[in-house]
Amino acid sequence: MAAVSQQYSLAFSVDNPIDKSIVATVLKKFIPQKPGSGPISEETESGETTPQPPKAAESKNQTSQNSVMADQSNKNSLANDVEIKGSIKFANEFTFDGKLEGEITSNDGILTVGESGDVHGEVKAKSVIVMGKVHGNITVNERCELRARSQLIGDLRAARLIIEEGATFVGKSEVSPNKGMLKELGAKEKPQEVGAPR
Repeated sequence: MAAVSQQYSLAFSVDNPIDKSIVATVLKKFIPQKPGSGPISEETESGETTPQPPKAAESKNQTSQNSVMADQSNKNSLANDVEIKGSIKFANEFTFDGKLEGEITSNDGILTVGESGDVHGEVKAKSVIVMGKVHGNITVNERCELRARSQLIGDLRAARLIIEEGATFVGKSEVSPNKGMLKELGAKEKPQEVGAPR
């Protein structure tokens, strides 16, 4: 977003000190102040200027806007009117509600395929939540969720798999916990060996 700077210059003559005060107050209300531009000065009847401290409410609003901006910078999304032929790479969190022919990849990101999302291709990410349609293979390092009314037509590889009632899954699944989870399970109990003794 480009920064826009505005300059205002007014030429007028006010002889009465009370009128000067009124004009200054009105101008301050209607001319936006730059954030962090320092204290606002107010002219007294004797013609001296006295600095005024910034208002607390204004600084609270500015801080809350900055924190909201910081939260949104890690989340990316594409709406349902987007159609892409190609590949998408992302980091952090990504919500996709459009149509894609290609692949979606991320090394450490969390992908959400929204209810109107339709992906025809490979999906590779840290975690995936499917609420729409995926026609292709999904490979995740951690967790994959197939929500109610979702469709996955393809193979799935994940450390953890959650399938809600009403989800459609046509394909093969390979659910294998990561090495840390295997060590933890191995220390607690050993799996039974199945088969005829030799």
